[in-house]
Amino acid sequence: MSTLQMVPVNEPDRQYYFIDKARTYVRQLGEALGRTPRACITTFGCQMNSKDSEKLLGVLEEIGYEESSEEMADLVIFNTCTVRENANTRVYGRLGRLKPVKKKNPHMMIGLCGCMMQEELVVNKLKDSYRFVDLIFGTHNVYKLAELLVMRFESKDMIIDIWEDTDKIVEDLPTERKYPFKSGVNIMFGCNNFCTYCIVPYVRGRERSRRPEAILSEIKRLASEGVVEIMLLGQNVNSYGRGLPEEITFAKLLEQIAAIPGIQRIRFMTSHPKDLSDELIEVMAREEKICNHLHLPVQAGSSRVLKKMNRIYTKEGYLTLVKKLREKIPDISLTTDIIVGFPGETEEDFLETLAVVKEVRYDSAFTFLYSKRSNTPAATMTDQVPEDIAKERFDRLLKEVQEIAHERTQRFTGQVLDVLVEEVNQHDPQYLTGRLSNNLLVHFPGSEDLIGQIVPVKLSECKGFYYLGEKLEQGE
Repeated sequence: MSTLQMVPVNEPDRQYYFIDKARTYVRQLGEALGRTPRACITTFGCQMNSKDSEKLLGVLEEIGYEESSEEMADLVIFNTCTVRENANTRVYGRLGRLKPVKKKNPHMMIGLCGCMMQEELVVNKLKDSYRFVDLIFGTHNVYKLAELLVMRFESKDMIIDIWEDTDKIVEDLPTERKYPFKSGVNIMFGCNNFCTYCIVPYVRGRERSRRPEAILSEIKRLASEGVVEIMLLGQNVNSYGRGLPEEITFAKLLEQIAAIPGIQRIRFMTSHPKDLSDELIEVMAREEKICNHLHLPVQAGSSRVLKKMNRIYTKEGYLTLVKKLREKIPDISLTTDIIVGFPGETEEDFLETLAVVKEVRYDSAFTFLYSKRSNTPAATMTDQVPEDIAKERFDRLLKEVQEIAHERTQRFTGQVLDVLVEEVNQHDPQYLTGRLSNNLLVHFPGSEDLIGQIVPVKLSECKGFYYLGEKLEQGE
């Protein structure tokens, strides 16, 4: 029987075959180096990318690499983002710094994956000007890392494997989580919304949902491993279930997840306002495990600008959603994304955005100056806002957002709330750092053995956008 015939066709069996094969090559590399080969993954971009990087690291550790810093690594992988043009520039700069490092280390390999690799112009530039790169793959085939590494070990050529789109979802491969007590869980991939400023649908492909039984099985396994908090991930989680053979909504999926023993907190992002259903709001209000926080991007407060953005909803529709959320979940923390200076935005449009911010009173907001993104409809719009005007508006918005957020944060002062302890404080090892259900950070004195536990903490002092507190002892 030939080697080719022995390779499994079905996934993930095929990848486990290549994991075994890659392990042999990595062992041989270790013998040549006289030590365990080292790898580093640098992640740019969103939580979807962070989750992909955990999968990449899980495979690398399974085949024999140990994690290290970029400077010490024999394999460096950049998991790239391309939402903004300057993200691409950063990657090219990092690559340029690696070129002399690789020259000194003939065993070193460099890989690039993620959204940036889905752009044909980028791949062509890498082929022409960065010939020292070894692996190039995209967003749809992250699971193929072991197979691609085997191809590179067996060849001296640059390996390029880019898919335009896929309907394939391959999970159940090794994953190395950053935290043992919390985990992201992909529930869907891709996006169908085509906002005129956004390149995500072009690089992540069309929406495809994971089967609910696969999601529930993964979360049950995570719970058995001690995970207490999960973050459900998707470009638009509210549209989960479309296209699946069974009839299921995101709200129904949440109910099933909430019934899993051991899981104590459920988060999710990102939510598109156009798909936020009354059913979902009811489930969020009813299920105690669902965190008291919703990230609901508004992007602009002007219905005219929202239409140009192809956001599908109006300002009035968005504010109606906020009213429903606050009626059902009075103390919910709302966060958002806002773009300033979108093509055609007038002073009147901007003032409408400010008015929405004042009415909704967000707990925090990610604010962005609009910047052209090549290959998106907005980049070719003729009525671009002058940079100085956009910057002046941005500064006014930021001031308003920060003042409101500061006021909103202080409302918990003196309360006792549950905190999931995440790590030893990076600035003072006598303190621990954790998060409230609404995602606010809390720092309080405590010992390392509390990490991963949910503990009651009295929020003694608000320091702007975080709290200092004191853990309550049993009986207090």
